[in-house]
Amino acid sequence: MALKIIDWGSDDYDKVLKLREEVLRKPLGLHFSDEELQKEKANIHMGAYEDDRMLGCCMLVQEDEETVRLRQMAVVNDVQGKGIGRALMQFAETLARDRGYNKITMHARKNAVGFYEKLGYKKRGEEFMEVTIPHYVMEKEL
Repeated sequence: MALKIIDWGSDDYDKVLKLREEVLRKPLGLHFSDEELQKEKANIHMGAYEDDRMLGCCMLVQEDEETVRLRQMAVVNDVQGKGIGRALMQFAETLARDRGYNKITMHARKNAVGFYEKLGYKKRGEEFMEVTIPHYVMEKEL
């Protein structure tokens, strides 16, 4: 499996959008707006590949000088549980650390909290609703 940074607007970015749409948005009846996607230009986009097939993706968004927020973590349904999410998270943490950040935060879907806890993330605050499903704020010091 190969992990790489993806340029906004590239062919690989189109694959990221397709994967995010399929795994994260479509099941909730949601779609990306052009305005949402324009805001992603400055973000760090990452992908996990096997040959030319994108298996997973995520992105980091700068919150402040010390903190980035993990967003849009998605792994193809038929390969979940095979270490792709873990590899992407380790890659994202390394990138964040290398760029001088010392904390990652996220809005984690309730059904993914256990996955993130195994990687050292801690819940902060109470459950809340976002995009029609329960979430928790989670964070980790790098």
